[in-house]
Amino acid sequence: MNGGPMTTKNAPRRIVVIGAGPAAHRFAESIRAGAGAGADDQALHLTVIGEERHLPYDRVALSRRLLDADDLTLGDGSMWSPADASADAPAAPGVRLHRGVAATAVDPAARTVTLAGGEVLDYDELVFATGSSASVPPIPGADRGRVYRTVDDVDGLVDELPALMDRLGRAVNITVVGGGLLGLEAAGGLAKLGGKVTVVHSGRWLMSAQLDEGAGQALGRLIRAQGIALELGHRPAEIMTAPSGTVIGVRLDDDREFHADLVVFAIGITPRDELARAAGLTLGPRGGIEIDENCASSASGVWAIGEVASFRGSCVGLVAPANAMAEVAANRILGGDAVFSGIDDATKLKLSGVEVASFGDALATTPHALEVVYADPARGLYQKIVVTDDAATLLGGIFVGDIAPYPSLRPLVGKELGAEPAAFLSSAGGEAPSLELPDDAQLCSCNNVSVGAVRAAVRGDHDEPCHELGALKACTRAGTQCGSCVPLVKKILDTELAKAGVEVSRALCEHFELSRSELFEAVRVLELTSFEQIMARFGHGYGCDVCKPAVASILASQTSAYILDSGRGTLQDTNDRALANMQRDGSYSVVPRIPGGEITPQKLKVIAEVAADFKLYTKITGGQRIDLFGARLEQLPEIWKILVDAGFESGQAYGKSLRTVKSCVGSTWCRFGVQDSVAMAIRLELRYRGLRAPHKFKLGVSGCARECAEARGKDIGVIATDQGWNLYVGGNGGYQPAHAQLLAQDLDDETLIRYIDRYVMYYIRTADRLQRTARWQEELEGGLDHVRQVVCEDSLGIAEELEQAMAAHLDNYEDEWAATLKDPERLRRFRSFVNAPATGDPGIVQVVERDQPRPARPEERESVLLTGARIPLRDSLPERGE
Repeated sequence: MNGGPMTTKNAPRRIVVIGAGPAAHRFAESIRAGAGAGADDQALHLTVIGEERHLPYDRVALSRRLLDADDLTLGDGSMWSPADASADAPAAPGVRLHRGVAATAVDPAARTVTLAGGEVLDYDELVFATGSSASVPPIPGADRGRVYRTVDDVDGLVDELPALMDRLGRAVNITVVGGGLLGLEAAGGLAKLGGKVTVVHSGRWLMSAQLDEGAGQALGRLIRAQGIALELGHRPAEIMTAPSGTVIGVRLDDDREFHADLVVFAIGITPRDELARAAGLTLGPRGGIEIDENCASSASGVWAIGEVASFRGSCVGLVAPANAMAEVAANRILGGDAVFSGIDDATKLKLSGVEVASFGDALATTPHALEVVYADPARGLYQKIVVTDDAATLLGGIFVGDIAPYPSLRPLVGKELGAEPAAFLSSAGGEAPSLELPDDAQLCSCNNVSVGAVRAAVRGDHDEPCHELGALKACTRAGTQCGSCVPLVKKILDTELAKAGVEVSRALCEHFELSRSELFEAVRVLELTSFEQIMARFGHGYGCDVCKPAVASILASQTSAYILDSGRGTLQDTNDRALANMQRDGSYSVVPRIPGGEITPQKLKVIAEVAADFKLYTKITGGQRIDLFGARLEQLPEIWKILVDAGFESGQAYGKSLRTVKSCVGSTWCRFGVQDSVAMAIRLELRYRGLRAPHKFKLGVSGCARECAEARGKDIGVIATDQGWNLYVGGNGGYQPAHAQLLAQDLDDETLIRYIDRYVMYYIRTADRLQRTARWQEELEGGLDHVRQVVCEDSLGIAEELEQAMAAHLDNYEDEWAATLKDPERLRRFRSFVNAPATGDPGIVQVVERDQPRPARPEERESVLLTGARIPLRDSLPERGE
């Protein structure tokens, strides 16, 4: 291929770009930056031709436009000059932009581009950035559907929905065809606009191009938990219409039909290569303009970037490779030697309340690759790290439900991991190891920014140092596109500032300059009650995965209001929205509270009957309660109705709140016991139940120094003495276990409770998000001594205030499941399928082991699905009494 320049050095060069999307925008920026740096000392005339009437905008953020009508314009709009600007003017400071005009022909021999109005533009270098069009299947009625590809497509949907709703007098039934990134974001946005959404996807699981089956099944449960129905493993065969042409339904390839008022296609992309095809350029095997590592096409002086470019036989609809191609093409045109080395296909789903990310060799196609997998039945997670066969080099990974390790791991693909792979998974029980990333690791793939470049910007190696996150992002461009690397950018900023002895910002995230503790106080003083009020007063933007759950926790701690009302449900994670923990197979666990571990035979009988009637796996946990696994979403209200009527409450195993208060039998039965540990444990658990906190916390009460309740391994430990109670604080198990430390000793009952009230409320007020008591206590200036001064000596004069806050919690406490059962609107959340509310989830496959059900392993599941021998679980176990 030959894509080199044809003009002589120092001669003005005319560069024409066909297409005005993100790739064209990045190319224009790169050309201007290179020209400004004096590359080849050439004058450049840059013209961009765009079919759309808009300035180049961020297609990645279309889902945001759907909900907020946000301006998605990329960069500084002042860069663009109108098309009628003087053609003799150099490109800097403006780029001539034809808006709403299509290119109709390209002549590589004459080096001309013809526009729709007949105007002919000469070029020295031509860049195809025509992107792609939304694919629409060749089925009857497809012309009556909508596509989800451009700002105008999205704006049309936003305008159409209210009119449809008014005409129908009900919610609009919407079918989204496509279960990839774009389809799920469209489905999530349309559901939030009030639509009843069904996703039809040809794969057996969602995002089948990026996720393995385990991750895809987990994602499916998260999507269903948002009230979105799924039809997996099927394609639409017909969009059914009335004689008037109005859409009335969808017929699938198995001849099943269901009602639909609106159909939206988001099933993939088709490269816009028609101009190149007509001009005789070589195309890729699946379409798109074939390019080499220089981004040059088969025609001299013609380049291709973005989704229309076919590199090594593939076209990819992701922003990172498009930006990389744009920068390579610009560099080459300016006389550089940059090369495009390959496609970074890391992806992150942008859907509120659903965390999904994949990167590198996520599907473990590398020979002899090892897959380290964790699927947590207590928290509803699927996490996988792929490494070389010696477990040393990171190849890729998948995270569903909790993607916290993703930003730190993604830059290490192809590099030594530096720790045991399992240490980065949630099964480790604590924070992932803190790694010192090498300077050459790629931090931001969207903008090709290395870790070293961010560190240099913080230090000010080449310019003024950047000590604020916003300035650092503007300076380096890291985190300015998809935003998935922002947590890592912030972490590197804090680390470099600490090394330099500069005070580190405690800002909650880029949307809030306040720390969590500062925001907690501000919300408390001003008595704010919604995320919108808090954002309007103290934040900016739309919030993120960091601040939304933190604000939800702050509101729950202060108001004790039902956590899913008044828009707060969208701030919560999957488990909180379901008031239950999602399991690896998409079912849920039921965990009734058993204060202090004490339970009557009558209540045990109720639990046994529920487990038997609903065929639930039953397990006694280390926290002295009984977990019931395997319930479907729509079964949860029925199960909890039985439990609530029997006097049970939610054990809140799904929340960042009090989990359990573990106890021994104490002086009531034990010959060594010196205090009634059971009575104290029950009293404490009933006091702090339902109290939301920065992280989960646990208590333990031991009736003597033999410590059978393992109280010193808890956030708060109480150990009996013959003089009263010793109070220990700041312990926890997990990846970084810590023993609780002695705060006060020989306390009477009332003093003990008063001190615990103060300690818990002080922790809730001042800890960072997702910070356990052990880490919080360590990081407080003065550590345990400071805690003792505040809690026992009232050094800050806030003891009464802390006690009043606890009293308010006690006054306002209401069991979340009892509150849910009272309200039909709240109960609507617990339907697995919008179009068939009475049916269960057909994707849940379980088998019997040791006389109890458990999720089928992949090979067992595959066997059941292939043979079609699925047996409903209710019929696969013996009935009670048999």
